[in-house]
Amino acid sequence: MLDAFMPPKWFSPARTAFLGSLLLSLVAVAGTVTVGKDAAMYLNISQKIIEQTPAVAFELFNWPWFSFLLAGTYLLSGISLELVAYLWCAILMAGTCALLVLITQRYTTGGGYWACLVVLSVPAFNHLRNDIIREFGFWFFCTLALWLALRWLESSGWLRAALIQLAVAAAALFRIEALVLFPVLVLSLMGDLKTRQGLLKLFQISLVPLAGIVSALVLLLPGHPLYQARVDYALFLFDPRGLLEKFNLMAGKFAEVALEKYSADDARQIVFFGLFFTLFSKFITSCGPFAFPLLYRPAWLAVGDYWRKLRPLAWAWVLYFCMLLIFFVQERFINSRYVSFLSLLAVPLLTAALMSFARNFPLLGKMVIMLALLVMLDNVVSFSPKKTHYLEASAWLSENTSPADAIFYEDPRLAYYAGRGYPNMPTREEAMSAERVGNFRYFVFTVKPGDTTLQGWVTEQHKQVLGQFANRRGERVLVIGN
Repeated sequence: MLDAFMPPKWFSPARTAFLGSLLLSLVAVAGTVTVGKDAAMYLNISQKIIEQTPAVAFELFNWPWFSFLLAGTYLLSGISLELVAYLWCAILMAGTCALLVLITQRYTTGGGYWACLVVLSVPAFNHLRNDIIREFGFWFFCTLALWLALRWLESSGWLRAALIQLAVAAAALFRIEALVLFPVLVLSLMGDLKTRQGLLKLFQISLVPLAGIVSALVLLLPGHPLYQARVDYALFLFDPRGLLEKFNLMAGKFAEVALEKYSADDARQIVFFGLFFTLFSKFITSCGPFAFPLLYRPAWLAVGDYWRKLRPLAWAWVLYFCMLLIFFVQERFINSRYVSFLSLLAVPLLTAALMSFARNFPLLGKMVIMLALLVMLDNVVSFSPKKTHYLEASAWLSENTSPADAIFYEDPRLAYYAGRGYPNMPTREEAMSAERVGNFRYFVFTVKPGDTTLQGWVTEQHKQVLGQFANRRGERVLVIGN
């Protein structure tokens, strides 16, 4: 079905995915006016590294390695920090797409260009192309590690084992969750441990984790200059006692609010399966139109093939899903950005399901392909009003206030664009409270259309609106002071 759209033979599916990804990232970034909140924080930390010392990065964030990459690239190239960040994110994303196509080709005969369609269309990670986030590095190096793992499982070798572990370590510098790939590698060997070759492979992939544990004991103890609070946070999430306590608290509150006393004993099961299916539904939703072929029963056979042929990806999906479930319990929220890695791991499975569906239902298959192309464009093209009012408000603040002024920014990006860094701010409610209102000379609020909640507070505190900036949607930034 895709034969008519195939490029020349020298233009391989992996190259198509790489170049297509770069093009989509260019389109997405071209329509961007302001960076995201996380992006502003990373860029601000990079700026501080350049202007001051690297040590300042650890005071501003507990896992600043991405900012070090941006700062180092800026110092070597002289290109603006924001452009450097967008370039790195686009290249890492393109590399991820190319690797996923290579993996799918090994798993599904003739699936190269189908995989291109899937990997460039899945909303889960493609809608993030206009952002500057650590996930791009995390995705690339995790996918690289899994691609190397598939080759290593076939032919073993010390060099390949070392490269896999280095890729996992590189991914962990972006997001520490990448360390889940070490147990993934062990689980992928479970069927071979009875053989001498399997034991040798286990030894090959154990050296770096053991060295990492020893290094952590020496370097990452509290009080050491390289100690990172992010490690403490990760250990806290997986503390069984804390996890059970949080889960029981959640179940108890649910039973108290929503259940009769006769059903209180069922609260744990209800909460567990509620969280489980909520997380799974987010995964299905994030797959976009490619979730439809999974409803086709013969396509379910692809799940078995996926498990047999791509064990590292399958185990990574299972363990990462469990990690997200633990996070859901501990932090009581989950978002689509965290779930996106599940969809990325499922690209070969989604491709196989789509191919099976298209073979059996050619007309419906064409409809799914057309829908996928529309989703591909929707991921990177937005006609919604831009946050131009942020830039206007930031310019006003830069001209009319002093860096020494105590200013509350509801959105720290306003401080970033005003050249005031990326301050750690209290919530709106805390800043407006009687106890803290006197701590600030100016208040910069973001207001949605129709929101009039600030009017009474402004009158009560004898303040006035000094500046008001709006975009085409009617979203406003209010600068309030005496």
